[in-house]
Amino acid sequence: MNESDIRKYANLMSELGLTGLEVTENDRVVRLERNPAPQTAAPVQTVQVGDVPQSAANEDLIEISSPMVGVFYAAPAEDADPYVQVGDRVKKGQTLCIVEAMKLMNEIVAETDGQIVEICAQNGQVVDFGCPLFRIK
Repeated sequence: MNESDIRKYANLMSELGLTGLEVTENDRVVRLERNPAPQTAAPVQTVQVGDVPQSAANEDLIEISSPMVGVFYAAPAEDADPYVQVGDRVKKGQTLCIVEAMKLMNEIVAETDGQIVEICAQNGQVVDFGCPLFRIK
């Protein structure tokens, strides 16, 4: 494998956002690795910070927060309807969303009966421990 091939694979890694690539050619193995771009951490911080709307600030709301760092999923599958929407009535123990952490799908359930007032996270968003996911009244 020559230098131009290695550069081609490095550009492909960058284009696809890969952090590692292993290529076997003619009994030779080349493994390329790189650290992910640091710019992915900044949007997570800005997305997670959410203000309580003025209309909801005065109400007695229960906040459901993420118990872990992971990826928020509003539905059980990409093409499925979300578990809940704003205005839905929920019962204690009802599944509200999934937070994927380390390839494990963790169901987040309602802690009490009530009505969904606000969904604080967006589908596919990385959430931090303690990040508000839902507000219920």
